[in-house]
Amino acid sequence: MSKVPVSVCIIAKNEEKFIEDCLKHLLPYGMEIIVADTGSTDRTKEIAEKYADRVVDFEWVNDFAAARNYCASFAKNNWILAIDCDEIVQSVDIRILRMLMQKHARYTGVLRLKNITDDGRGNKGYVNTDVPRMYNKNFYTFDFAIHEQIVPIDPAKRDDPMDGFLLPIDIIHHGYALDNETMKKKQVRNLELLYQELETSPDKGYVYFQIGQSQLTLSGTKDAIEAYEKAMENMPGLERYYVPELIMSLANTYADAGRVSDALALMEKYAGDFNSAKYVFTYANILWKDEQILKALGNYIKVTTLPDMGTLGGELTDCYGRIIQIYEAFGEKEMAENFHQRFLAYHADKEKVTSAQ
Repeated sequence: MSKVPVSVCIIAKNEEKFIEDCLKHLLPYGMEIIVADTGSTDRTKEIAEKYADRVVDFEWVNDFAAARNYCASFAKNNWILAIDCDEIVQSVDIRILRMLMQKHARYTGVLRLKNITDDGRGNKGYVNTDVPRMYNKNFYTFDFAIHEQIVPIDPAKRDDPMDGFLLPIDIIHHGYALDNETMKKKQVRNLELLYQELETSPDKGYVYFQIGQSQLTLSGTKDAIEAYEKAMENMPGLERYYVPELIMSLANTYADAGRVSDALALMEKYAGDFNSAKYVFTYANILWKDEQILKALGNYIKVTTLPDMGTLGGELTDCYGRIIQIYEAFGEKEMAENFHQRFLAYHADKEKVTSAQ
């Protein structure tokens, strides 16, 4: 297979559990592989050296963006694909990837991560997340010490919307399926870095949003709501890619705290600005909690008609399940069966994803 001019850049520390599987799945596609080790004390470097084109050392400075940029500095190619050790590539359409790179030289490439989840009782599922992870290093770099993001190199363009294309890469992320103790330790570390970032970041809205995400795991809805509300106060504008996720996170947390009317008001305020499947699905769920069943049904059905409904991942089966439940309650057996067949198709897809190795 001919090489594709992409360098896969990976930062790693004590990742012997995942890194071999990660690297082995990359080999068939002929991309350069560079691993930057940030201080492993296990077999991570030893394993990486078996598969990677280059393994380099990075002295950890509490800055994920710095580590990613250091790793990319060794790349022979201009196009960089940044992935993590717990992300396993299942397939890459090299032909389509080449075409997209040629057509959109100044765009960023977006990975649709299938994030494996575990409820702690052995029930696995997955949710999809679209994350910019591929870029031309002549135009872009990473910024933010924690929850690092691709940004234009030119500071004057930092506030401009970034165009992106969906990468033809099927990839599974295992990092969310952590036990409670490991997850809490991770969030404590994240919060320490986020509060440091808050002192210098020009986009405090983004940092407060991530603080809210960590607080929700560590201390519950009260502290999370406070951080999310500060994020809303400090966001530069609606065009920032994280804003709809921030609004949905705050609305869901309002609802979990018993403030359903506040959740609905927030979602309805921005309904004209965002019409994604995830936004409509979140709105439908909150309507359901408010016992507005028919209005919820209309929005659940709307989700299944939107072109980006695939972004819901395993949550789409929940959407179909709620539609079926409502139709059955109203005695609409034929409509319930219609959506039941769709439910079975997506349930089968979820099982395929969660059982993939």
